[in-house]
Amino acid sequence: MFRPMRRANQALSAEECKSILERATSGVLALHGDDGYPYAVPVSFVYADGKLYFHGAEQGHRPDAVRRDPKASFCIIDADEVQPEDYTTRFRSVILFGKIRILEDKPAKWAALELLTRKFAPQHSEERRQAQIELEYPGTCVMEFTIEHMTGKKSRAG
Repeated sequence: MFRPMRRANQALSAEECKSILERATSGVLALHGDDGYPYAVPVSFVYADGKLYFHGAEQGHRPDAVRRDPKASFCIIDADEVQPEDYTTRFRSVILFGKIRILEDKPAKWAALELLTRKFAPQHSEERRQAQIELEYPGTCVMEFTIEHMTGKKSRAG
């Protein structure tokens, strides 16, 4: 179903890919957009228990696309160092394929928001993070991306 990596000698291990998912803060989410056009949007995320979680507005292009078609792709660029003397780059990236859904269940949505606030505001107290979730919860859409296929790749130079 998923294509094998053409340059398998440049593949990252599953552990390396997971390490990138744990430390990265953003990537590009690709969905089936309006009128059949691809819709790729940069988003912040958190990785936990083999899934990614995103948040955003309840209305708009992203939730409409997810409701239309749950298939999605997500790309993280972990390194990108231009090497002009060699006409290349030293890169490291991860690409995920899977299904995405909007969390409607209040406990699941709340738990995902807690993961996001812990990742992006670890210096804040639990009380402050909970208050922020309470404030933003009513107008926030939370999405869960279940990974079906993951590949990572690095340049030969590094």
